[in-house]
Amino acid sequence: MNMNRFVYADNAATTQVSDSVFDAMLPFLKEKYGNASSIYSIAHEAKFAIEDARKQVAEALGAQKNEIFFTSCGSESDNWAIKGAAQLGAAKGKKHIITTNFEHHAVLHTCEALAKEGFEITYLPVNEEGLITPQQVADAIREDTALVTIMYANNEIGTILPIPEIGAICREKNVLFHTDAVQAVGHVHINVAEQNIDLLSLSGHKIHAPKGAGALYIRKGVRIPNLIHGGGQEAGRRAGTENNAFIVALGQAITDATKDIDSKNAKVAKLRDKLIDGVVKTIPKVRVNGSMEHRLSGNANISFEGIEGESILLMLDMHGICASSGSACTSGSLDPSHVLLAIGLPHEKAHGSLRLSFGENNTEEDVDYILEVLPKIIQRLRDMSPVWQA
Repeated sequence: MNMNRFVYADNAATTQVSDSVFDAMLPFLKEKYGNASSIYSIAHEAKFAIEDARKQVAEALGAQKNEIFFTSCGSESDNWAIKGAAQLGAAKGKKHIITTNFEHHAVLHTCEALAKEGFEITYLPVNEEGLITPQQVADAIREDTALVTIMYANNEIGTILPIPEIGAICREKNVLFHTDAVQAVGHVHINVAEQNIDLLSLSGHKIHAPKGAGALYIRKGVRIPNLIHGGGQEAGRRAGTENNAFIVALGQAITDATKDIDSKNAKVAKLRDKLIDGVVKTIPKVRVNGSMEHRLSGNANISFEGIEGESILLMLDMHGICASSGSACTSGSLDPSHVLLAIGLPHEKAHGSLRLSFGENNTEEDVDYILEVLPKIIQRLRDMSPVWQA
């Protein structure tokens, strides 16, 4: 590893805990450690802090405070929303769910589990940019549709979906609408009321809070069943002793993340575009995956013909650069990315993909260093590849 340079370009996988978040949470790991469900003073301090964090999350999403429920992560929030909506629908004889074929596995695997219980799942195909149209959703909705669950922004290729328009269709058809917004929160403007969102999942570690803190927005009046039973926490909706410090951290993180989205996006998109332009100009036979018009500001997903993405990652790591070949949740899998297959890439090109994801802590010097190192790595790997033909 090059100890002289370190570039973290995998912010879509996780982010570093920020100073403001660390400072906010630290007292609740030390002196303010009381159980928020108890009645003495240090417990009250924890309880008040949790309610302040709930207000912060609600304000960031355009929600009401009593519509926010804290969870352990985005995957738990997805499971609770989808399974809960499915049970709600089944009680009314509705056992049809609509999603897309390139969702995060927290959604896809939950839908697969429900299919084994007799639910019918419609997987809407995305186009070559990773987009679906609102009309696709409208055409797929049936009398027995219990839920539409479509991600706000894709975690691998960064494509932003037309969520407000989809929400409007679902509201008009009286069908519950859930969106996995784990990648979108802090990067796009979200207002759950204006965008007709009934259920929204988010995770703190994507926005500089620690791993282990998430939330689910449940619109007032939507009474989905509990996923976790055993206690009266979270207004009786989600059992488990509250994780005071991490909840406080999430509140601070989402406030920071949504404070100045436009200027942050402008800065980060400049880095992304410089990287993509540099790669396209210096390396032959590359493809940029995902929509450039409807895209998260920090996401660059690029396929390189003739080589394996894992080899690129290992060699980048030797030069002090952290990146990904897809979702970090499936990095141990030998299968090509289901997202890249969904947008039409053949297996061999899907295997040779690299995701670089920037945050506000990255610099132009980081991009310059990647552009100095990456072309040499690609050339070296292609020289060794039995399938590469210049």
